[in-house]
Amino acid sequence: MDFWDVLWTATGAGLILLMLVDVFHTLLYPHGSGPVCRTIMHGFWRLSRLSRTGSSSIAAPAAMAAVIGAWATMAVLGWAFLYLPHLPEGFIYGDRVPRQADFPEAVYISMVTLSTVGFGEVVAGHPLLRLVSAAQAVMGFGLLTATVSWILQMYPALNRRRALAHQLNLFREAASPGGPSTITPGHAAALLESLAGSVAAVSIDLLAFHETYYFQEVEQRGSLPATVTYAQQLASEAKASDNTDLQFAGRMLEAALDDLAKVLRGRFGHAGTTSTEVFEHYSTHHRHRRSREAGTP
Repeated sequence: MDFWDVLWTATGAGLILLMLVDVFHTLLYPHGSGPVCRTIMHGFWRLSRLSRTGSSSIAAPAAMAAVIGAWATMAVLGWAFLYLPHLPEGFIYGDRVPRQADFPEAVYISMVTLSTVGFGEVVAGHPLLRLVSAAQAVMGFGLLTATVSWILQMYPALNRRRALAHQLNLFREAASPGGPSTITPGHAAALLESLAGSVAAVSIDLLAFHETYYFQEVEQRGSLPATVTYAQQLASEAKASDNTDLQFAGRMLEAALDDLAKVLRGRFGHAGTTSTEVFEHYSTHHRHRRSREAGTP
């Protein structure tokens, strides 16, 4: 093999390795995300914040599609670079199929193999190439399955976050203006403990599904950044109660909120030394620009 053949092979192996590392850290590692995925998600998020066209709600889904596209592109190009030095001698061509040795031909073979379409007009002839192409087909099937699973796991986590925001809004509407003091202490304590469990679930979701952070809600009613400060208010009122059960529920909710603030500070860089400051920063970055300008709470 000459210098260029070695270069193409090394480039292809590097792209495949980068794709595998990114997929592993994003889909299989429980508390992480790959460098490619993280860069794309953060990039789309920053672009949506600069935009004034109201596109922030579709930025995260578009970023997920871009991540999947980046994985597929790295896989296709990686194997194409591996095939390129062996064209056309390493492959068997069907009747009336032109024998070509350029990069588009390598990309075509790689795409057909990765998608497991298998037209059959060009197949690997060398034993080693046959193993490589088979491995690519298996990986293509695995990549498709993994991305579908990723999408299916993402939206339940988002629904849990939306449900918590709705719970807080319903509690505020039902208990207003007296707050927890308007209902029996035992009932209030049970509701606050349920809220604490929901807050803890959201914290775990943000750690396990890093990408859910970048999803912005269309309606304020389902937006946790817009309602999380009310949960702090409930915790403070409960802690000031004379009822020991309600005090315990308040401390439990406060602890869950502190854990959520730690996740937002440590994983997503929100500024603030206290939980209140972190949530204010979180709200500033996620609440709808129009709602803020209009003064909507």
